[in-house]
Amino acid sequence: MSEHVLVTGGAGFIGKAVCAELLRRGHRVRVLDSLIEQVHGPAAREAALPEGLSPEVELIHADVRDGDRVAKALRGVDSVVHLAAEVGVGQSMYEVERYTSTNDVGTAVLFERLIDSPVRRVVTASSMSIYGEGLYRDEDGALVQDAERGRLRDGQATWDPLDAQGRPLAPVATPEWKQPSLSSIYALNKFVQERTTHIMAQPYGMESVCLRLFNVYGPGQALSNPYTGVLAIFASRLLNGQPPMIFEDGEQRRDFVHVNDVARAFAEALFLPKAAGGTFNIGSGHDRSVREVANELARAMGRNAIEPEIVGKARTGDIRHCFCDTTLSRNTLGFAAQEDFAEGLAVLAGWVATQTADDRVAEARGELEARGLVA
Repeated sequence: MSEHVLVTGGAGFIGKAVCAELLRRGHRVRVLDSLIEQVHGPAAREAALPEGLSPEVELIHADVRDGDRVAKALRGVDSVVHLAAEVGVGQSMYEVERYTSTNDVGTAVLFERLIDSPVRRVVTASSMSIYGEGLYRDEDGALVQDAERGRLRDGQATWDPLDAQGRPLAPVATPEWKQPSLSSIYALNKFVQERTTHIMAQPYGMESVCLRLFNVYGPGQALSNPYTGVLAIFASRLLNGQPPMIFEDGEQRRDFVHVNDVARAFAEALFLPKAAGGTFNIGSGHDRSVREVANELARAMGRNAIEPEIVGKARTGDIRHCFCDTTLSRNTLGFAAQEDFAEGLAVLAGWVATQTADDRVAEARGELEARGLVA
């Protein structure tokens, strides 16, 4: 079955991969994207087509908050993939209005226009950030959904969460039923996007799906954006001969999933009947420490001699451990990540070698420190 699909934010890193996958499957694709400079660079607005976006895509250059342009973009489409969002935990903690306006108001505008132009299904990109800390298990074997941690400056001897008796908690894979713990404005925004999608779809005869993405990586990331994915930030530093900057001690654990796998997940979620109404984790099912990943990327880029800089401080809104339980997405979507991590890093390293990047990581850290968001 071929459909005409609108992809909001479709000129971004994940959006371009989703568009390519939909085109490969025989669908027509229209993109609505504001092409903001922080993500796309200063030349993007003048370019006929953003780099990496297929010429088969119809591009509408507009903000998702512009109701008239959104209404135009919805004409004649059968389904929507909603990716348009400001992305970044740290920046969301001081550019609160910008993030909330784009993410929450933008989603509201989209669904208001969908009232008059309903589609078969909307698939919205959510984030693992809504979990806050992931799921843990205590020494008695009980699962802990509401783990919290202090900071070393408060006299705590470890970065890891402890139970009420001061005993360490062991991180385990986080499933969709784990209660949200919204520790940043970005996390709050993504949760609102989720709920708006599910609340608004059914009354107007539409189906809804939300995908909680874990740490997405791959070629095409915005290397000059210091608030993007951690692997892109590390790659930018290494490309400029600088050490990756790692907060805390580098032993925090994450799940890294390749953008090609994520694109497949969106394509499946858009059409599988049993996905309707669901919210699904999208990750690799493998956890790695941030320090380990930084070292592996340095080796892949031929920068073995550059050791990570361990900051030894935490950022407000960051969490210690969160990685993906893939059971529900595997059983319902039939989704399993296929890309090998080492091979994915090698391809990423090869792509990075062809790029230039403005290293703005120190600038971003300064912005956070000036506001007391690093301690």
